[in-house]
Amino acid sequence: MASLISKAVLSKAAVLATAATLLTLTACSSDSGSSDAASENADGRGPITYVEGKDTTETGVVRQIIDEWNAANPDEQVTFKEQSNDADQAHDDLVQHLQAEQSDYDVMALDVIWTAEFAAKGWLTPLEGEFALDNAGILPATVESATYNGTQYAAPKNTNGGLLFYRSDLVPTAPATWDELTASCTIAVENNIDCYAGQFASYEGLTVNTSEIINAHGGSFVAEDGKTPTVDSPEARAGLQALVTAFETGVIPAQDTTFKEPESQQAFEDGQALYLRNWPYVYGTASKEGSAVAGKYSVAPLPGVTGVGTSTLGGYNAAISAFSENKATAADFLRFLQGEQAQRIIAEGALPPVLTSLYDDPALIAEMPYLPALKASIENAVPRPVTPFYPAVSKAVQDNTFAAIKGEKSVDQAITDMQAGIESAGSN
Repeated sequence: MASLISKAVLSKAAVLATAATLLTLTACSSDSGSSDAASENADGRGPITYVEGKDTTETGVVRQIIDEWNAANPDEQVTFKEQSNDADQAHDDLVQHLQAEQSDYDVMALDVIWTAEFAAKGWLTPLEGEFALDNAGILPATVESATYNGTQYAAPKNTNGGLLFYRSDLVPTAPATWDELTASCTIAVENNIDCYAGQFASYEGLTVNTSEIINAHGGSFVAEDGKTPTVDSPEARAGLQALVTAFETGVIPAQDTTFKEPESQQAFEDGQALYLRNWPYVYGTASKEGSAVAGKYSVAPLPGVTGVGTSTLGGYNAAISAFSENKATAADFLRFLQGEQAQRIIAEGALPPVLTSLYDDPALIAEMPYLPALKASIENAVPRPVTPFYPAVSKAVQDNTFAAIKGEKSVDQAITDMQAGIESAGSN
C-alpha cells in the first residue's frame, strides 16, 4: 500500500506524525497534568451536569443531594446524568466524552483508582488557587486518593474501608495484630471451621488484599510520581511473605484462591470461617434471616504488624472536567458535596462519608454500629497505587501475588517480577 503513496504524501504524513508525537509528549510531561482547557471558564457560572454511576442506595442519595442544592441555587441548577452501574462502562463513557473535549459533563464522580489516570491526561481541573478546597475535617487518606503528583484534582465524596468481621461467640476480643490472629486459629480448628476468609481470586480484590498486607508492613508500590516502582523492598517482601505463609500453614485455606467478595461473605455467613476481611455492607447482610452467624459476630479494624492494620480505600472522588464551561459553579458544588448537609445524606444512605466528625455521631452509630471500627480503619488507610497506569499496575500485583500464594513462584521472584511489571506499566 505504501508504494502507491507519493513521497510527498509520505513526507507530509511523517511531519504530521512527528508533530502529533511532540504534542503528546509535551502534554504527558506536564508536572500538573493539566491542559490549557483546565484554566478556561474559571469564572463560568450557570447550570451544570453531575455524572455518576447508577444510584443504587435505598434512599436515593445522589438525587437527595442534588435536590438540596437546586432548592438553594435556582440559577445554577444541577442535572444528574446517571450512568450504567457497570464500572467499566461508566469509565469508558467518561473517557469518550473527555477525549472528545466535550463540555457536557461538568462534575464527574470518579472511582478512586481513576483519578490519577484522568489527571495525567489533562482532563481534570486542578483544585488549587480559586478552586482550592478546605480539607479540614476530611479524612486525610481520602484526600491522598484524590491527589496526583502533589496536586489535588478531586474532592473526596464517599469512601470505604476494609473491616475484620469475627465470630464474637468464639473470639471474645478481636485480634489487634496479624500474629494474634494467626495464633487464635486453633479456635477455628477446635470448631472444625476455617480460620480466615478474604478475596484471593485473581481479580481486583486480590490487589486490594495484597496492598493491605504489604502497606501494613511498610511497603509500597509506586512513588509519588505515580510511575516509579517501589515494591522491590524488604518491607514489601515481608508483607507478601506473611500472606504466603498464611496459605502454607492453612490460616487461609487453599479454596480462598477462588474467593471474591460474595464467596468469602457466604463462607462467613454460613458459619464456616472464624474471621472475614470484607467491606462494611456485610455488617447488614450477616444479620439477616438465614445467616448462621446472626447475633454471633462483631467487627474491628484490620489487624496489622503492631496494631491497627492498613486498609485499602474504596469510594468515589468528584472532579471538575477541564472542559466545563461553568467551573465556578462546579467548584461550589464540590464544596457542597463535602459539607455536613450532603455528607449526612451520604451517611444516612449507608455510604461511608468523608467528613470525620460524622463517625462520632451517636445517632449514626446507633444505626451503623460499625462506624467507630470503620473510622479507625480509614484513618489508617492507604489508597491503592495512585498511578495513571492503574490497570497495568494492578495486573502486575495480581498476577505475581496469585503465583506466590499458589506456590508457583517464590516470594523473591514474585516481588522482582512485580517490580518489573510496574516499571513497564506505562509502556503497555
